[in-house]
Amino acid sequence: MANLGDKRREYLLHELDERNVPANPFEQFAKWMQEALDADISDPTAMVLSTISHENKPSSRVVLLKNYSDAGFDFFTNYLSKKGQHLERNPNASLLFFWPDLEREIRIEGAIIKISAGESDSYFTTRPRNSQVAAWASPQSTVVPNRKTLKDWFEEMDEIHLEKELKRPPHWGGYRLIPENFEFWQGRENRMHDRIEYLISDNTWKIRRLAP
Repeated sequence: MANLGDKRREYLLHELDERNVPANPFEQFAKWMQEALDADISDPTAMVLSTISHENKPSSRVVLLKNYSDAGFDFFTNYLSKKGQHLERNPNASLLFFWPDLEREIRIEGAIIKISAGESDSYFTTRPRNSQVAAWASPQSTVVPNRKTLKDWFEEMDEIHLEKELKRPPHWGGYRLIPENFEFWQGRENRMHDRIEYLISDNTWKIRRLAP
């Protein structure tokens, strides 16, 4: 068994003070997201989406944030996928952004809704054609015999739709997480990290510091 106990580093770049953060967590998120984009780090919009299975077991995977506003955080997927089935049964989830180059993490928890068909249609038209074909070709999360089968399905769907504009598959679209809780984590020296939490109560965001 590998011993990883000595794999550590100090976090020295920034600090986060509850006295200086915006009253609205969406403003704090926008600030940090813009700084991540400006820093040109790899995949700044990648986030870990965690759902709960039918057996009440957690399940996590990385998806991409495609839009955010005070209404919530949007991502797109196959509604029949594993995560789609989880969300159908238990429409609660969490998001996790981790930006090691900035020594930052954001956790967001809340309820999930499907966005409108019109919003999903609009986003689907912006995807590269091959991504559109893949949405039709892949029965996401189901067992397939081999890679060749997937390739054959992709080529078949590409051929079927060759002469016409692809429309969004009915089994594919967007979800929105409506936040109830934010936590902004800033790495600090000696593991005395900054953790600032926002909680919604009576339509007002409450701010508090958590121990690291």
